[in-house]
Amino acid sequence: MSHSAICLRRGVTVVVTAGTLMTALTVGPARAAHAPLPATLAADSPSPSPTHPAVRYLSHQLARQLDAAVGNVMRKANIPGATVGIWTPGQPSYVRSFGVADKSTGRKMTPDLYMRIGSETKPFTVTALLQLVDQKKVGLDDPIGKYVDGVPNGEKITLRQLADMRSGLYNYSEDPAFDKALTSNPQRPFTPQQLLAYSFKHPVMFQPGQKFSYSNTNTILLGLVVEKETGQHLGDYIKQHILDPAGMTHTLFPTGNDIPTPHAQGYTKPTTNGRETDATHWNPSWAWAAGAMISDFKDLRTWAPMVVTGRFPDGTRMVSAATQKQRLTAPPTRILKGMGYGLGIFNVDGWTGHNGSLPGYQTLALYLPTTKTTLVVLANTDTNHEHQLPSTLLGQAITKIITPGHIYNLAPAASAE
Repeated sequence: MSHSAICLRRGVTVVVTAGTLMTALTVGPARAAHAPLPATLAADSPSPSPTHPAVRYLSHQLARQLDAAVGNVMRKANIPGATVGIWTPGQPSYVRSFGVADKSTGRKMTPDLYMRIGSETKPFTVTALLQLVDQKKVGLDDPIGKYVDGVPNGEKITLRQLADMRSGLYNYSEDPAFDKALTSNPQRPFTPQQLLAYSFKHPVMFQPGQKFSYSNTNTILLGLVVEKETGQHLGDYIKQHILDPAGMTHTLFPTGNDIPTPHAQGYTKPTTNGRETDATHWNPSWAWAAGAMISDFKDLRTWAPMVVTGRFPDGTRMVSAATQKQRLTAPPTRILKGMGYGLGIFNVDGWTGHNGSLPGYQTLALYLPTTKTTLVVLANTDTNHEHQLPSTLLGQAITKIITPGHIYNLAPAASAE
């Protein structure tokens, strides 16, 4: 995986046909604030400089600046369609859809569309694991070999090291044979065991805990742990214990390649021929616990504060305070500048959450705890522009305007290999 891509697959520098820019909806009042973040992460977040407010007031003038910035990124990076939402307690909200959801018909992008959310699935899988930690069914420092046989270094690698991407296991989605199998037949289903086989034929890259290396293999294993210890399919557990209590009725763990209606078409450029392809109905089983889920704009607005605070919207705990504190401990990755990665969650200059990328789609669901600001970005392409993810370009442009003291940027560190 390229250093700049914390997502599912290796990024490829490609360009897609431009979509028509459209601004929609209006600036409106923000809803009530979610539960506060535990003080530990808030204290670790960078403080705003005296010349930069923590978050700028979302006036009509600022909204126009955001419109122009998003439009500029979309033209530059040839993003067909995007939806952006910003919410800060006590301020107007910003909700806009730009461009098209379907290039063949010209149907406009709107906020009510289902989209594949890629690696945003990881925080859901890790949340399920952390709930099992709270129930004393598993321990974060248990070796994965206690739950899954045949894992290289399985007697040494802990569940914690899988969740914080420091296991040393090879990323199956970077295996050339896997890439050929997926791109030659994107509708084919994969089992978790098949995915692990692509990884396990490679030697471990380093001893567990030595350094950070983003690997989808890690989250596939955690999904199997959840299934083993609950006796439920991963998607069923997530629905019952995370989605239903949160009222997230438009988020699901698919079992095939269908996506609910209405949805945005997703556009990608596979490595087999380099021509743009509609990947809407590619089977996401190849990403499973690491990236198969589907959601919409409204549900991700609910989710972004939940995963950072560890609380459901009604204030009850989703994950215990002690376990959530461990989740939010995010040591530097030393690969991406200004980024720390905890247990299925990252902190980029104070913005905390995760991104997601699956062929045809990109997602950002972020929360800035110092101001309780939520940022959600959805785009219907995963095609990189000058080695940068579309979601990174959009997130960076937006946060430069609204939180100049906290800029979301997944740029590689200068010292990265």
